[in-house]
Amino acid sequence: MEGQSIMQIFQGGSSVSGVIIPIALMLFSGFALTRVTKRLKLPNVTAYILAGILIGPYCLNLVNPDIIEGTSFIADIALAFIAFGTGEFFTFSTLKKNGLKVCIITLFEATLASLFVFVLCLFILKLNLSLSLVLGALAATTASASTIMTIRQFNAKGDFVNTLLQVVALDNVFGLVAYSMAISVAVALQSGSFKASSILMPIALNLAVLLLGGLFGLFLKLLMPKQRSTDNRLIITIAVLFSFCGICALLDVSPLLGCMSMGMIYINITEDDKIFKQLNYFNPPILLLFFVRSGMNFKLDVLLHSGGIGENVPLLLVGISYFLVRILGKYLGAILGPTLVGEKKEVRKYLGLALVPQAGVAIGLSALGARILGGELGRALETVILASSILYELIGPGCAKLGLYLSHSYAVSLEDLTESVTMEPEKKKNEVELLIERIQAIQKELPSHAKRLAEEEEAFTEAAEEQY
Repeated sequence: MEGQSIMQIFQGGSSVSGVIIPIALMLFSGFALTRVTKRLKLPNVTAYILAGILIGPYCLNLVNPDIIEGTSFIADIALAFIAFGTGEFFTFSTLKKNGLKVCIITLFEATLASLFVFVLCLFILKLNLSLSLVLGALAATTASASTIMTIRQFNAKGDFVNTLLQVVALDNVFGLVAYSMAISVAVALQSGSFKASSILMPIALNLAVLLLGGLFGLFLKLLMPKQRSTDNRLIITIAVLFSFCGICALLDVSPLLGCMSMGMIYINITEDDKIFKQLNYFNPPILLLFFVRSGMNFKLDVLLHSGGIGENVPLLLVGISYFLVRILGKYLGAILGPTLVGEKKEVRKYLGLALVPQAGVAIGLSALGARILGGELGRALETVILASSILYELIGPGCAKLGLYLSHSYAVSLEDLTESVTMEPEKKKNEVELLIERIQAIQKELPSHAKRLAEEEEAFTEAAEEQY
């Protein structure tokens, strides 16, 4: 039985067991590894990718390659959920307030990261032009999921956080447009027939998808009257997202930009963020399967080889170089952009730290790119992005946390939670009295007992009340 996969062992039973058991194994292994990374204070994404590598064809070989190939659609669905959730932060009020500044900041940091990586790959590492273009485009993206998770974990808020969220979202818009152009040029270079239409057509297609996503946002609003039950709201939202993913797959285009547009239009015309909170409960298994599958796709056997992508440079060296140079480009751009638009000192100094994480969007787009390019070039693209993503997930959330801390975006002491207590000169208070006053001040800021139920739980409590 040596070398047999779990699916091969169970194939004697039925084809159904050959699919369900590997998926269960992916879920169990992803969860089990989080018990280890949690103790090491590492993010869950790291555990998921490592779990995929462990059970994949290059380690324990527990899952048949046919299952890995047959679940490629998970990347599209995961990107759709990530993008729809990101759209929540594009409210017209915040865009009106910071729109131009955020666009300029994003242009600087995303362009410098892409340019630095492109120059590194093409002129220093002497890689294939097609691969250099696509890697340069992907360097612009930032891990919105990791950033949002860190912000929520520490309840960070303020101008720095608002700017960060908008820059991260625009990063991915910039990266997707750049990726669409780069992948089109790469395909044209591979085929040997380069035409202007091969670049303009994908851009036009992405603009059409952007508009279509906005229309789907309006359609989603029409399907959500106030009397709609909570469980049906979740069902309808997932059905709309899946439908949009299917249309994008037919057009062979990423659903990222359209789903972001859908989320943005929905939140602005309804001001209803409850559905986004419900999706936060539905997301984890899908994102787990996506990252575990990405880990299983990690080509460990080619890490120490060039993979036929140009000069004899190991892909491991390419991944590490990409990791370092992208950080340099992001950090310099995040200093120059805010300086040019006159942003606060905190944004100028610490925004670059919060832009270090890169995982979900880049991994998803690299999976789509590998599917489009195929062959050695596609395998090399996905391997480099996965190798660098593991490094980013080791230090990225820590860098984001450091940026939030240094910018004073979350409270780190009792004094940060309330305003300073002014003492009258004739009535000097001892430490106990001051502590009591601060606790009372915090209690006043807390919602009443009727409102203390978290909104995430409230969404499902309503559903339970409807059933009973």
